[in-house]
Amino acid sequence: MRDVIYELIETEEVRQREKIGLIPSENHTSPEVTAVLSSCLSSKYAEGYAKRRYYEGNQIVDEIETLAIDRLKTLFGVPYANVQPYSGSPANSAIQFALLEPGDTIMGLALAGGGHLTHGHPNVTFSGKYFKSVQYGLDENARIDFDQMLALALEHRPKMIIAGTTSYPFILDFAKFREVADAVGAWLLADISHITGLVIGGEHPSPVPYADVIMSTTHKTFRGPRGAMILATERGLARDPKLGAAINSAIIPGLQGGPHLHTIAGIAIASRQAGEPGFKAYAHRIRANADVLADALQTRGLKLVGGGTENHLMVVDFTPISVSLGTQAAFALDVAGIYANRNSIPNEPGSPFYPSGLRIGTPLVTTRGMGPAEMVRIADWIARVVDHVKDEALPADGKERAAFLKAFKAQAVEDPVLLGICQEVKEMACRFPLFAETAV
Repeated sequence: MRDVIYELIETEEVRQREKIGLIPSENHTSPEVTAVLSSCLSSKYAEGYAKRRYYEGNQIVDEIETLAIDRLKTLFGVPYANVQPYSGSPANSAIQFALLEPGDTIMGLALAGGGHLTHGHPNVTFSGKYFKSVQYGLDENARIDFDQMLALALEHRPKMIIAGTTSYPFILDFAKFREVADAVGAWLLADISHITGLVIGGEHPSPVPYADVIMSTTHKTFRGPRGAMILATERGLARDPKLGAAINSAIIPGLQGGPHLHTIAGIAIASRQAGEPGFKAYAHRIRANADVLADALQTRGLKLVGGGTENHLMVVDFTPISVSLGTQAAFALDVAGIYANRNSIPNEPGSPFYPSGLRIGTPLVTTRGMGPAEMVRIADWIARVVDHVKDEALPADGKERAAFLKAFKAQAVEDPVLLGICQEVKEMACRFPLFAETAV
């Protein structure tokens, strides 16, 4: 009897083919990467590191992990790499536990300004509970406020400063981050999870000359499997020659057990692909598509945080239309065949659960082979959907809000306008594979 899970997977694949994905953190892997994720490696334990395992039978997987490490070290020009973290959050945990003591002060971009939970968001995350967190923010132009950052650093003397974002659409000035870190003797951690592919492709400045440690997930713009990598630079190892050993120990036995070897094999393949000439062209297309999409959205009257984008993503600000419209817009767009995610905007007037923004990006559609003409059509569909639901204001009262959203969603899934747009989207999306030859 065929397990129903296979039918669900096939249905999900149809959904991905027929819809347009604009979530900036999502991407499709190449057939080569996809193939190893279901290989025999998924059933092998290999706790420890190459030639220092707690289990036998790891001669081959030692070679695989070493190859992944060597390829990343060459790709980034760094002396140390670790490919065992299960994802970005555990990787950030490992770095912080390796370099800090409980109660030490860290600084990261506030979540409301586009930062990440693991960068010190207070009270609800390990980074905000185990360490004293000081959060820097944005200036009036929605750019990182380095004057504020320096003032906070001089006041609180953090032991680590994190340069990283999750919904920040502009270039990260790593040289300025370094200046602030040097002013107080702090470690500088660059979390480039979102922009790794752009860094490799030359579409964003590299943190390697400035950061002590670099963390990145291995999917997103890197277009590998769902995992993470930690890199240590020459600068970091010059400061502490035992830095790599401390990170290794923080991962195992500190936080994890056996690494996911099928993921590590996928990272090795993705690292090779990222070093090939076609990847630079892919990164350039991500940026070009983002610029076209941003311009087209603004031409259609939608406001973008900071007025545009300098990387792969942008955040639509709905406050000129309606506060807290992000939830309704995201759901209606999904019905219309375009999936993105609701997102807070700087100085959010609503709440993180019912925000006034929408985060969208171009890595996934670029992998599918879409280009400027498709970006213009996508912008038109987004504008049409927003115009269709813009009067669906969210009530302030919690009970009324829940009832409103329930009714809104029930109506949206049968809305003829949204379903009509969905058919248009499907006709275009089905012309593009999930992984195009141009993405190689």
